[in-house]
Amino acid sequence: MSYKNGRDILPPSLLKELQKYIEGEIVYIPKKEQKRAGWGENNGTRQLMEKRNKEIYNLYCKGWTMKDLTLSYHLSEDSIRKIIVKTRGVLSAN
Repeated sequence: MSYKNGRDILPPSLLKELQKYIEGEIVYIPKKEQKRAGWGENNGTRQLMEKRNKEIYNLYCKGWTMKDLTLSYHLSEDSIRKIIVKTRGVLSAN
């Protein structure tokens, strides 16, 4: 996002109309409505987390203990438990 002077980019009639409501302030003008990307979709983080969570679930199914998983992935036992429950639900729905 960058700063632009309204005098340089807006038609004079629109500038005059805007000055009735706000003068000398910075105004954010949002993009047109569009579907926004979800968290982590643009930079690949979401896919990495899903892959990691499947790995955790598969290791748990192979007999790894919660303690093993917490030490290996540096997550709390509560986080590991949530990942296992959520991943089990996702995989069983497919």
